[in-house]
Order: sequence, then structure tokens, then C-alpha cells
Amino acid sequence: MTNHNLLAQLATKLEGELHYDTVMRTLYATDASAYREMPTAVAIPKTINDIKTLINFARENGSSIIPRTAGTSLAGQVVGNGIVVDVSKNFTKILEVNKEEHWVRVQPGVVRDVLNMELKKHGLFFGPETSTANRAMIGGMVGNNSCGSNSVVYGSTREHVMEVKGILADGSEVEFKSHASQNLADLLASAEKKNGTATLSEKIYREMNNILIKPENQAEIRKEFPKPTIERRNTGYALDMLLNCEPFTEGGKPFNFCELISGSEGTLCFLTEIKLHVNDMPPPEIGLVCGHFNTVDESLRANLIALKYKPSASELMDHYILECTKANKEHSQNRFFVQGDPGAILVVELRGTSHAEIEAKAIAMEAEMRAAGLGYHFPVVYGADTKKVWDLRKAGLGLLSNLPGDEKAVAVIEDTAVDVNDLPDFIREFNEILDKNNLYCVHYAHAGSGEIHLRPIINLKTVEGNKQFRLIAEEIATLVKKFNGSLSGEHGDGRLRGEFIKQMVGEHNYGLMKEVKRIWDPYNIFNPNKVVDTPPMDTFLRYTPGQQTPDFETTFRFTDQNILQHAEQCNGSGDCRKTHLSGGTMCPSYMATRNEKETTRARANILREFLTHSDKANRFNHEEIKEVFDLCLACKGCKSDCPSNVDVAKLKMEFLHQYYKENGVPIRSRLVGNFSKLSGLFSYIPWAYNLVFDTPALRKIANNIVGFHPDRTMPLLAKKTFKNWFKSHEGTKTQRKVYLFVDEFTNYNDVEIGMTAVKLLNRLGYEVIVPNHVESGRPQLSKGLLNDAKKLANQNVSLLRNVVSEDIPLVGIEPSAILTFRDEYPDLVDENLLEDAKKLAQNVFMMEEFIAKEIDAKRIAKSAFTTEKRLVKLHGHCQQKSLSSLVPAKKSLSLPSNYEVQIIPSGCCGMAGSFGYEKEHFDLSNQVGELVLFPTIRQQADDVIIAASGTSCRHQIHDGTGRTAKHAVEILFEALV
Repeated sequence: MTNHNLLAQLATKLEGELHYDTVMRTLYATDASAYREMPTAVAIPKTINDIKTLINFARENGSSIIPRTAGTSLAGQVVGNGIVVDVSKNFTKILEVNKEEHWVRVQPGVVRDVLNMELKKHGLFFGPETSTANRAMIGGMVGNNSCGSNSVVYGSTREHVMEVKGILADGSEVEFKSHASQNLADLLASAEKKNGTATLSEKIYREMNNILIKPENQAEIRKEFPKPTIERRNTGYALDMLLNCEPFTEGGKPFNFCELISGSEGTLCFLTEIKLHVNDMPPPEIGLVCGHFNTVDESLRANLIALKYKPSASELMDHYILECTKANKEHSQNRFFVQGDPGAILVVELRGTSHAEIEAKAIAMEAEMRAAGLGYHFPVVYGADTKKVWDLRKAGLGLLSNLPGDEKAVAVIEDTAVDVNDLPDFIREFNEILDKNNLYCVHYAHAGSGEIHLRPIINLKTVEGNKQFRLIAEEIATLVKKFNGSLSGEHGDGRLRGEFIKQMVGEHNYGLMKEVKRIWDPYNIFNPNKVVDTPPMDTFLRYTPGQQTPDFETTFRFTDQNILQHAEQCNGSGDCRKTHLSGGTMCPSYMATRNEKETTRARANILREFLTHSDKANRFNHEEIKEVFDLCLACKGCKSDCPSNVDVAKLKMEFLHQYYKENGVPIRSRLVGNFSKLSGLFSYIPWAYNLVFDTPALRKIANNIVGFHPDRTMPLLAKKTFKNWFKSHEGTKTQRKVYLFVDEFTNYNDVEIGMTAVKLLNRLGYEVIVPNHVESGRPQLSKGLLNDAKKLANQNVSLLRNVVSEDIPLVGIEPSAILTFRDEYPDLVDENLLEDAKKLAQNVFMMEEFIAKEIDAKRIAKSAFTTEKRLVKLHGHCQQKSLSSLVPAKKSLSLPSNYEVQIIPSGCCGMAGSFGYEKEHFDLSNQVGELVLFPTIRQQADDVIIAASGTSCRHQIHDGTGRTAKHAVEILFEALV
């Protein structure tokens, strides 16, 4: 193990960062696989010289280098005890696009989807599409030789890598590209002449040639490697692909080491630049033929017919997925095309230049399938509905990831690939093995490429689960070899499958692979123990056999699991690493900083680590957890954006609550939590409060005293509280009644908006009633003051359970407050109030939801509003997007006939309650706002209406852009005629 003094010295030599503290090492000890091993350090290099320095250090000190991009590996490729070198932050440039020659040069940290956003401007497209495409990076895709659902058209990444630049194990820079036969011969002759003085690069060419030129090696490679007809194959080092090049195969492709580097998992050299072949944009018209079949076997036989029609994808989903989606609120809406209860659906994507072209293909394909006695229903889906179909197909892994408790869908045999013609027989025997071992899998994904993803449900914390993990891997490896398939189709070998490579390619070829590693990496510094010399696949797991899940007494209710198990739902898939360009809310702090430490995944990881391994009586009492949770804005984006629905905001609230038991509640947190009480006191002398906070010099002093940033403006108090105004308000008396929840912000700060909401509802024919209730508890929740929040939740549920009903719902103005009834209350109230809380939650709505609901019921008409033409730019509140959607807001704001409502594709505004006020978070708050929201608003003309229903959002927009954003009720009230 490299000592801290040496690492401290190394840190001084880097322009980038080097971390060797417990927190950062813990965050990089896992990826998206079942493996865990603490690295020596984590480096975030800034320059190529940094990478050279790290390589030289590893060589001179007996350490190793683990190249890493997004860390979404499913086989433990980036788990190890060396120095993890993360290029995802600084090596993110698209260096050159050549439209005429169809290529692009990129750094390894460029995100695949971001690359295609840039290429689209040039009419170009990079084909390989992983399911992680909105955060997977080109360096990782090369390392894993990634592909995706469209590999039937675009193949794998290997087919697109033209040239690479990188650093070899001796620290020298190198470039690999294709060589014509004569050019290669000249290079080899030069290397032979130099003999002992040859560079490492020259030695690589010479010694690799010596391996490939031998007839006995050629014969063994051609005999034992997976069938060349398998489109997806990553089995060890791709010697078979090199052998297909000239001069070893007459008429083959020009020799290019990129064939070998693709799929080598960072074990041969460190890539710094990649040149990729790119295609023209695919045909614009898309149609999905969604064939319904009685069994998986029937669908796989139909798949062979589908491939005759040159689809761009042929993807499977089985009855497990279809059954699970029935009860899932989101995915039940995506089942619109499903008829009956099919055993499997095969989604065949057809592309063409016209609708008629696709329709003709679909009709012919259906006829051929029916003639073969396959399938009973073949709807064809076009346009926006295609996304719903693909979302349903992708639901499988997400639904499996949501399993409560210790049993998980484990990535162990999910990546097998065979010749597509062998697929029906292979899957039949595959399922026989599962049945024998009392396991079951969901079947989904890439039927068109001969690869079905299958993940058995296993509890790796048990001794029996660990045995199953190994046993099923061994049995499936034997089956794959029987079909001469590839144990890895697209996810790589890593720690999971490396042990079985010898079985897959034979003793002789495995010996050649070890020789390849020695030739390229004589010091064994690049990602050792992957591909060759891999430790047993059931070692270095996240969970140890017989591991017990501790019990935790928490204030929040975690249904069917405890807090640790909820954190463990995070499978490391890294959806929280997508950029703001990909949309969504999760995770705003990562989007702004691009630091792994600020991901949702990091917070789940750190909590899992200490709740599992802590030796303290209070396992929450760790500064390390507090450090990683610090920049969580508690935006709730993860609750909907994360495929496993890991609610990190809830985890943070509970953590703070437990942490404060040992360390006390900070004064500022107390002040924020008591916002309503303090506002109530100052409401008697609002002029004094406003004098301080409306005077810049006084405000800065006051802000500093409480720990807020001096440049942050503060919300002022109204001259009269809303409740006092409402007492004297003579509203409409009608049969149509609605209860209004007066949240703490509306009562003291946004009184005008509250008044406008009442007037709007009155004008629309509703009698507004303010029932007896207390404050929402949102400020207390945000600061982890859960005992206080629980009291308020109990009071509100008790006061409102027999008042609010389907006929007279409860409506709120501030999203964060009213949505507390739907989100936190059912997890917070006493057990005897749980059912009441659930029932109450069904009849609680944001103002926009209520109005949209009334529009649908035809109780609110467009005729009540102006026909003036206006443009509305809508920013959605985070909790609004997470727990509801922006559809009701858009529908409500579109009531005026000529109001065009455009949703700003912003995530979090960056304010997030008190987060953006706090001194240490002010800069990050603005960085988040600057991602999308602020620039979009600055581009708008003065007459464009900016809509934002969150009080924090409006405040952030004002401070960040100088524009005044309006609540939906204000916009609608002003539009009344």
C-alpha cells in the first residue's frame, strides 16, 4: 500500500486533484456491479502531463492505475486497490468534427448523448447506444466495446474506433491507427533492427506480430474464440479481430491495434484521445411493430423473421415486465398498445424515409410471422407514442432494482450472447438451468443481436446467495461455451467474467492473452486483475456471506425495508451523472460541479458504507456522511429520475435528525426550522423587519449573523398576514367549494399571491374555505427537525382527515408545502394515523392540478379568459416535477386561448428552500441556476411571461436575472375577462 507521504508528494506534482481520504476512496470503491474494493487514492487529472505523472508514479512505487469515466461498469471493471484516475471532469472536449470524411475526435470523458447533440448540427450520428447513453462516456465505451439496442445496424464501438492516442506503461505517448500491409511491414522491420533499443511501442508491434503470425496460434484462435457470426462479443482480448486484419487474413481490414484496445477495459494503455467514425443521421420516420406472442420461445423464433426486414432494433420484454407494469402508475399508461396477457412482446423498430415505406414492411413482416404460426397481435406505433413503448421496455431493470429488502436482481449472467439463430435453443436451456436452481429471471433487451439480458434474484448477504452467485455463473459459462457464444456481449469481463475466460477460449489462447498483457504492460500497472489473472468472481463483493442487516429506529417510515436497505436500492447505474443537456432534475449539484462526490449515487454509497461498517452506537454519527450530504439540495429529483427511486432527500432528512442527536442542532437550522414562528412574531412589526432586510447594508450584517450570504436578498413580510386578510374577505358562496391550505410562505411573505388565488377561484365560481390547520412542516423537514415536523404532520392529518374529501379537496399554492401531504406525511405520521394520511393525500392538490382537473371536468372554460396572444415560459418546481408533473401546469396556463406555454428544460433552480441562502452554498446555488434557467430567462423579451409556482424559484429567478416570475394564479387572474 502506498503511504500517505508519497501520495502527498504526488499531489504537489499534479495540476489536477489527488484524494486519499476515506470519503473519496469510499465513493470510488464501487461501480454499478456487485463488487467493492477500496482504492489507494482517487486522481482527477487536468492535463495529459498529470496522467503521465500518475503512470510514472505507479510504475516507480509498485502501485496501479484504474482508468475511469462514468463508473457505470456492471462487471467491476473500475474496482480495484490502485489509484482510480477519473477523466470524466476535465477530459470532456469534442476536438474536431469532419463532416466530409465522417469522423470526430474526442477526449475520453465526452458523454455519448452530448456527442450526438453536437454531431446532429452536422447531420451526423454516432451509432452505438448503451442504456446509459446520457452519462456513459466514449472512453468507457471503448474500454467495454459497448453497443446497444441498435447494434443490428451500428455494431459495437469497436467498429467505429479509427485511431487513438494514449500513454503507455513507460509513460510515453503513443498513437495507434490503421496500417496498410507495406506500412506495417516497414514498421516491423524498423523495430527488428533496433532490437534492444526499440521503444515500448515498437516492441508491442514486433511481439504482437510474433504471436499472430504463428500458424498454431492462428488455428487455436479461430477454433476456440466465439463464433464470428456473433455481433456482440467481448471475450478477453480480441485476438480474433486482429487476426482478421491484413496481413494475417488476405483481403481483411488494414491492421489496427484499435481492434484490440476496444474491449481491453483499460488494461493495456491509458487513452487520451479517440477518433471515431460517425454515420449520417438515420432515416427520420420510425415505426414500432409490437408483436404479441404466447411465449418467449415463440417471440425468439419470430425474431429470426423480423431480422429479414433489416430493423434498426429488435427488443424483447417478457410477461414479468408486462405484469409488473400493470400496477405501476407511470408504466401502466405506457401499456396502451398491449392486448391481453402476452407471454412476450417483441418490439421491432423499422426506419424509413416515409410512413408508407414502414407500413409496407410492417404488413409483410406480420404476414410472414402469422404464416409461421407466430404471434396474435401486431400493432404498429408511430410518433410520440414510440417513446412510451421504449420506456415500457426499459422498465424491467428499474422495477427489479426497486425490490425491497436484501434480495436484488444481480448482474451475474445478464450479458451472454450467442448467434441469433441459436438464441431460441440457448434461452430454452438457459431457463432449464434457472429452474433447476430455483431461480427466475426477467427476459428483456436485444433479441435482434442474440443477447437477452437476464438477472436472477439473489440475496448476496447470505451464504446460500453467495453459493448461488458462483454456481449459476459456472453453469451458464458451460452453456455459453456449448453454443460457442460470448459470456460478455456488451458489458465486459471485468472481475465478474475474467475467471471464466480460460474456459471460453481454451488454455492455449488464455496463455496468449497473458502474453498480450505482459507485452503491453510489462509493469502490470494498468487496471490489473481484469481480463487475465482475475481473482475468483465471488471475492471482493459488496456484501459478505452471512452479513446481517442492522435494525434502525428511524422517524421516517421505510415501507417493507429499513433505511440501509433503501440506500442499497442504489445499484450504481449512475443516472444521477447525466448533464443538464440531457434534461431531468437529478442531480443539480453534480450537474454544476461534475464531481462524483455530488452525485446521488455518492450519497447512497457513503450512507451504505457507514451504516454497514460503523462501530459506533449511533451509526449515523459520522462527519464523513455529513460531508457528502452537504451539497444535496433535497430537490427530490432522485425520487422520480432515479430508476431505483432512491429518495436521497428523505435519507438526508433522516440522517440529519439522527446526527443531531449526538451533535446538537445548529443555530441556523433552528432558525430556518422555526421560520413560521419567527415570521409570526415579526408580523406584528413587519416594518421593522423589512427596514433591516430591505436595506442592503443592514441586510448584509443580518445575513452574516445568521450564516446567510450577504449578497442574497431576503423575502420581506407583508403588511398584513393572509389569514388576517381572509377574515375580512367576502368571497363567493356557491355549491362548488374548495379548501385552501395556507402555507407559511403564503401567510407571511407571498400574501398577494394568496389573495389572488382566492380571487381567481371566486371569479371561476368556487367558494374558498380555509380549514383549521397548522403549518406544513416543510422548513423543519428541510433541516432534519423530524420530531417537530412529525408533530405538525400528526396535527394536520388529525384536523383535516374528516374535513377534506373527494368532493371538497384541499388545494395549496406553494408546491413544497402542499406536496408534503402526499410525500412525507404518510411516511412520518403515527401508525394510527397512517391510513388517514394516505386517504388525505389522495385529495390534496397543487393549485395547477386542481384547475387542470376542473378543466377536464368542464367546470372551467376558456371563455372566461382573454384571447390576447402571449408567450409563457414555465419553470417547474422540483417537487412538482418529482411528485406530480408539469402537464397540469401547462394545461392550466393554456386556458387563455392564445397563450403559448413553453416549458423551460431546467432542472432545479438552485435555491431549494434555504440552501441558496446559506453562505457556503450561495455560489453553487447560482451555478445551478446558470446551467439552463438563468440563460433561458435572460434571452426572453420583456413581454414574455415567466411562470414559476415555487416561492424559492421566484426568488432565485429575481436574484439571478432581475426578472419577476409569476405564480400560475397571478397569470390566470390577470388573463380573466
